[in-house]
Amino acid sequence: MADTHDHDSHYHPPDPDALSVEEALRLILSFFSVLPAESIPLLDAIDRVIAEDLRSEIDVPPFANSAMDGYAVRLADVKTATPETPVELDVSGVVAAGQLPDHQLIEGAAIRIMTGAPIPEGTDAVVPFEDTDETDRRREGTTQETIGVRVNPKPGANLRMPGEDVKRDEIVIPARSVLGFADIGVIASLGISSVSVIRKPVVAIISTGDELIEPGEQPEAGKIYNSNAYTIAAAIQRYGAIPRLIGVALDTSESLNQMLDASMDADMILTSAGVSRGDYDVVKEVLVSRGQIAIHSVRMKPARPLAFGAFPTSDGHAVPHLGLPGNPVAVAVVLELFARPAVDLMSGRGESKRRTVQAKLDGPITNRDRRRVYARVVVYRSEDGSGYRARPSGGQGSGLLTTMARANGLAICPEDSPGLKADDQATVMLLDWSTPII
Repeated sequence: MADTHDHDSHYHPPDPDALSVEEALRLILSFFSVLPAESIPLLDAIDRVIAEDLRSEIDVPPFANSAMDGYAVRLADVKTATPETPVELDVSGVVAAGQLPDHQLIEGAAIRIMTGAPIPEGTDAVVPFEDTDETDRRREGTTQETIGVRVNPKPGANLRMPGEDVKRDEIVIPARSVLGFADIGVIASLGISSVSVIRKPVVAIISTGDELIEPGEQPEAGKIYNSNAYTIAAAIQRYGAIPRLIGVALDTSESLNQMLDASMDADMILTSAGVSRGDYDVVKEVLVSRGQIAIHSVRMKPARPLAFGAFPTSDGHAVPHLGLPGNPVAVAVVLELFARPAVDLMSGRGESKRRTVQAKLDGPITNRDRRRVYARVVVYRSEDGSGYRARPSGGQGSGLLTTMARANGLAICPEDSPGLKADDQATVMLLDWSTPII
C-alpha cells in the first residue's frame, strides 16, 4: 500500500516505547556486515572499496628518468653558466622515451633527452630546453652539434629517481579505501590490471498494495502508479549498490510470500508500505512470521513506523530486511537515514557521515508531538555572504514527493523542541553531497 495522505500531519501522542533515530540506526545496522571481496577489471573499480592492502612489487619509477625535455649535463661542466654567459657543450647523443642510453655522459658533453627517458650514467641534472639556446640555434639554422646552457642547475634537478613515487613492498593503498580516479592511475602504474574490491550489495525491492500499477500502464480508477519502487531503486543505485525490482505484492500472504521467496538471494530486502497503523494486517503478519522482524515506532517525522530484522534462508544465513512506510517522502527520508548507512556498511565504507551545515530558517518548523522533524528545504547562501539560509521547498505533507525532489537538504528540528521559528538556526543535512550550494 502506498499511502499518499499526510497522516504524519496529525497529532500523535508520545510513545514511551518509541526508539530514537540513533537507537533505530544502531539496531538496523546490527543486522549487516561487510560483504565478501571480488576481483574486477581495474577500470571498473572506480568508487569501489578496495578489500585488502595494495602492496607494490616494484619501484615507481622503476629507473632514474628525466622529468623534462632537455639536456642531461654534469654539474662540473655548467657551474659557471648564466643567461648572459652560457656554457657551450658538445651534444654527444639523444635518448628518447622508451630507449636506453648507448653511452655514458662524459666531460664537456651533453645528451639530448626526452621526458621519461632513462638517465645516462654520469648525469647530475637535466636542463630544460628553455634554459638553453636551442631555440635561437634552430631559428638561425646553426648546427645542433653543440648547445649553450644558460643555467647552473641544482644537483638532481629534473631527475626522477627510482622509487621516488612508490617503493617496492610499500603499502600504496590501504584496505577499505574508496578508489578515486588517481588511485586507478596509481594501480595501473604498478602494472596491475585487476583489483580485489568489496562486492556491491544486491538490494531486492518489493512494493505492496492492491492499488499499485506500473509506469507505462493505462491508469485505472482507484489505482496509483508505483513511484516508491523507482525512488528506492534510484537511491540504491546512487549509493553504490545494485537494485533489483522484484515486483508488487498484493495484499495477500500468498503474494507477499512469493515475492519474498524470490528475494532470498539478495543482500538486503526493502519493502514499502504495510508497516503503519491502518495497513493490512496480513502484510505485517507475513513480515513478522517469516523471521526476526520487529515493527517499531521511531521518534521522527516523517516515517514514524519502521520494520527491520532478518529473514532466515535455507542454507543457514539470514537476509536483512528494512520495511519502509508507504508515504513517498517517508520512503525518501528512511532511505537517507537508514538504507544508505546499511549499504555503506556492506560495501566496506564504514560509518557514513552526511555533510551538514548551519542555516537560518526562512520559515518555522512545527513540532506538535515531540518527534525529530526532518523538514525539506532549499539551502542557499545569504545575500550578505555571512552564512547559509534555508527556505521550505514546498508543502511538508508526506505525500508531496515533488518537494523532496526540489530540496537539497533536510532541516532538523530536535525532538525535545516545540518547534523552530523563522531566523532560528538549524542543522541541515545535505541531500546532494556532490553539488555546491550556490
